Amino acid sequence: MSNQTNESPSGKSSLLGWFDERYPVSSTWNKHVGEYYAPKNFNFWYFFGSLALIVLVNQIVTGIWLTMSYQPSGELAFSSVEYIMRDVEWGWLLRYLHSTGASAFFIVIYLHMMRALLYGSYKKPRELVWIIGMLLFLVLMAEAFMGYLLPWGQMSFWGAQVIISLFGAIPVIGPDLALWIRGDFVISEVTLNRFFALHVIALPLVLVILVFMHLVALHHVGSNNPDGVEIKKLKDNNGIPLDGIRFHPYYSVKDAMGAVFFFILFALVLFYAPEGGGYFIEAPNFEPANPLKTPDHIVPVWYFTPFYAILRAIPDKFLGVVAMGAAVVILFAMPWLDRCKVKSIRYRGNSYKVLLTILVISFFVLGFLGTQPSTPLYTKLAQIFTALYFMFFLVLPFTSANEKTKPVPERVT
Repeated sequence: MSNQTNESPSGKSSLLGWFDERYPVSSTWNKHVGEYYAPKNFNFWYFFGSLALIVLVNQIVTGIWLTMSYQPSGELAFSSVEYIMRDVEWGWLLRYLHSTGASAFFIVIYLHMMRALLYGSYKKPRELVWIIGMLLFLVLMAEAFMGYLLPWGQMSFWGAQVIISLFGAIPVIGPDLALWIRGDFVISEVTLNRFFALHVIALPLVLVILVFMHLVALHHVGSNNPDGVEIKKLKDNNGIPLDGIRFHPYYSVKDAMGAVFFFILFALVLFYAPEGGGYFIEAPNFEPANPLKTPDHIVPVWYFTPFYAILRAIPDKFLGVVAMGAAVVILFAMPWLDRCKVKSIRYRGNSYKVLLTILVISFFVLGFLGTQPSTPLYTKLAQIFTALYFMFFLVLPFTSANEKTKPVPERVT
């Protein structure tokens, strides 16, 4: 009997062949997964790209389920969250998956960015990959900020009040800009509805588009590696990089193992410390929002605290806003600030290693200071570490241009 009903002329199963004739299923899979050749010396730091994608899926899926029971109303928002926690079947798990997932997202993203700084993944030809990634980071911060208001607890309300009021410090357009963001003269149900729409529809759509662009840009130029060697330069007779291996099954299996260890750690936090000791969900957020009662100490969530500490370190409110914004925006310029021809920290001089260490320490200390009350001592420390944070970017163009580097191997080690 003829088996034409089972296989297409190309030898594929009839169903896959039918799709391939109408949509590039196989070619897309091969280009980005099956026949995408990645450097064979990936290490621990290269887990965090795939983990970021996993956490994004978790946030989208749990967010969809939470919206089924959440009420974006000034009167019902807080009680609807309590309803989810107490009465919706597995609602407590969905809520904690989402809230703890937000912190996990930023941990993974910060480590992903750290890997780029270690191995020069922002350098030519990956400048656009880095810029799209930084746009992702900005949108993620906006997404987290919008979502932080939705529980309508005390810290949500007053944290949003403080952050939005900062836009009012911008000369000329500030007051109108703050009014436009709030949609009202004060934080109100109008603001809640506006943030809900942005958090649930607009910003996730932008995130997904940017993730797609990020991956396409990455696969177009190829992945970097711990040696900073371009594997596309050396290929065999078939055009396959000599130092490359197929992403699937080799790295898909490796990433799966990394995901298993991540899920174990995530589950331990989720089931035993979902509030993260008050850092993931602050104690005041278990009280309904009260415009007449200000919490003793207003702080943002931990992943915003380094930038919040920079804001508070500057006595002038407007200059503080500028410094806080500059702390993020200056990262976009890394491909041009770093003038060293060597990518990987393995072969770079001591000057970059010292500067990067200072940057990391400054970021951690600022993160801690952002969670503490504003005292003269803490303010002085915040000013010192803010200066050290910006010193990395200001000094880097001069030190990197004359950096003494080690010989880079022609092939990955």
